[in-house]
Amino acid sequence: MRRLIPILIALALVPAACHRQQPRVDTIEDENRPPLSAVAANDPRGAAQLLSGFYDIENGAWRWTSGKFSAMLQPPAGAARNGARLVLEFTAPESVISRRKTIALSAAVEGYALAPETYSKDGLCTYSREVPATVLATGTVKIDFALDHFLAAGEIETRELGIIVRRVALEPK
Repeated sequence: MRRLIPILIALALVPAACHRQQPRVDTIEDENRPPLSAVAANDPRGAAQLLSGFYDIENGAWRWTSGKFSAMLQPPAGAARNGARLVLEFTAPESVISRRKTIALSAAVEGYALAPETYSKDGLCTYSREVPATVLATGTVKIDFALDHFLAAGEIETRELGIIVRRVALEPK
């Protein structure tokens, strides 16, 4: 027994002396993070808020859409009292404009229709509309977008192609 005591003491001390600190691993808990008010197309943190009609990130900067696409956004602080502005930053692609001549973009926030806008030149565009406070009073909202013209799947590639989105946001007024 006397011989066993020093061995037990030594074994008890070894783990303390050899204890290595585990490397820190940061994880993103998407389900615990509140929804964003603005989602850049190239930001993977907001990808879950791009509900439908958005394709994968391309060139690390943007996403093509189909003819109909939807996103979910958190209204900014004060929007339930003051309303907000819906902003969609996108490119009207030359490949679509040259074949269709125009693209009309419409949007609805929780079913509340916003005025459409027609684009007849390719290049950078911004769709911007006021959203009333009453529509934003319930918190996170679904925004449905629709294009009147787009390229059908198989026309120039296998995907249906609409516009190239860079950012969608609800901004304070």
